[in-house]
Amino acid sequence: MYTLLIIVHVIVCLLMIGAILLQSGKGAEIGAAFGGSSQTVFGSRGPANFLSKFTVITAFVFMFTSLSLAILAKDRTFSSTVIDLNKKSATTPPSSTSTDSSSAPAKESHSSGEGSH
Repeated sequence: MYTLLIIVHVIVCLLMIGAILLQSGKGAEIGAAFGGSSQTVFGSRGPANFLSKFTVITAFVFMFTSLSLAILAKDRTFSSTVIDLNKKSATTPPSSTSTDSSSAPAKESHSSGEGSH
């Protein structure tokens, strides 16, 4: 599930980049830089065309997959550093334990007679 969501996320990201780069800017004319363009109800380009609608849809799917990946990544537990791997191996008991050592009580790392710092 996680790998499939990453693949969908990357494909949507590439589609969104392509849709954005194919669009022309709103202020593409030199007159728009000095306030010479007239604004209509839908802006200077008219009503939304296919590319602008496609960009909105891909942006929505991109945000949805981003949020889903963040939630799934929070639930995944894996060691990413050497320190985490050392902690994990120290907490798991060895697989081949003898019966003599398992019945003996564990030693304390600090003796109770020492003073506190």
